[in-house]
Amino acid sequence: MDNDVSAGSVSTTVAGRLALGITLLAFGLGTTGVIDGVGTSDAVTVAHYVGGVALFLIGLSVLRDGAFGVGYVALGALWFTWAVSDHGSANAAGLFLLLFALVALTLTVAGGDALGQVVHGLLFLAMLVLAVAAFADSSALAKVGGWLAVASGAVAWYAATAALAHWPTMLPRRAAGRGVTATG
Repeated sequence: MDNDVSAGSVSTTVAGRLALGITLLAFGLGTTGVIDGVGTSDAVTVAHYVGGVALFLIGLSVLRDGAFGVGYVALGALWFTWAVSDHGSANAAGLFLLLFALVALTLTVAGGDALGQVVHGLLFLAMLVLAVAAFADSSALAKVGGWLAVASGAVAWYAATAALAHWPTMLPRRAAGRGVTATG
């Protein structure tokens, strides 16, 4: 089983994944409306400080060490911008979410470990669905996007916790030639 973390030091990767996970969980749960009286706007403080400032600073520290920190810097800047903007029209919000989705897509195809790709892939889907929801003014699609954000946040949280607790981050693979054999 593989417990290695590929981008940056373990401590910066764990901190970044925890910050992203907490931000996505708060944002996603607020968007779904599953908790009575909690909406997307209630995630603004978390997105501003944890998703924006913390991720950006973590990314800068990883860049300083010469490791891959572009993702944390970009995501931090996007969360910070989302938190401090007034979102304008629905189309402006949709455009912002679409651009956010493109950054997540870039991070997905850029590689890294499997859990990181799952986090960014789910983030891409969440932002894409939320962008379409904004353009279409669809609360049902917005809830789907919120649940995708929750899933992405849960995977990010698991990835951080797994690195600290030495839990598996990959499923064991079967050796070639082993398994079910055909009988004739």
